[in-house]
Amino acid sequence: MGVSNTYSMGMRSEISPDTLQIALEPEGIEVEYTDDRSVFYHGVPEKTSGSVLAPPGAQVHVLITDPTETEGAMIYVNDRKTADEILRGTGVGRVLVETDEETSIFPGVTVRRSGYRIEVASDPEIARGRVFVFAEDERSERSWEIVAEEYTPGHE
Repeated sequence: MGVSNTYSMGMRSEISPDTLQIALEPEGIEVEYTDDRSVFYHGVPEKTSGSVLAPPGAQVHVLITDPTETEGAMIYVNDRKTADEILRGTGVGRVLVETDEETSIFPGVTVRRSGYRIEVASDPEIARGRVFVFAEDERSERSWEIVAEEYTPGHE
């Protein structure tokens, strides 16, 4: 789905994601891995247009849904902790980006590293599904949905 696994940075490789089952619930988003385990991202993601700049040092996960919103691809950005075989066993992809590098992880979705921060940008019209960004560090968890430019908060 857009991420090659042709090279390695350090002890970790880029890994292409598999299609995962997802459920968009009023309380959050459930993602079912290919090994039948699941994770639940609590809370309603904050809607924003254009891009999301995650806090410095945060773990960043990007979920791109299909148009039916029942399947999607999950990609970890610059995750160097999770072993390759664990990601392959769960269907989660990984992309590694160097400082000031930008790469496409899916049609209409790019990630860029600026210092210790990851920026995720999306054009929802090209992505054809919904694009969610999850950022987590020792102190907090945040989530966003990148929506079309004409979106104005409070005018849903």
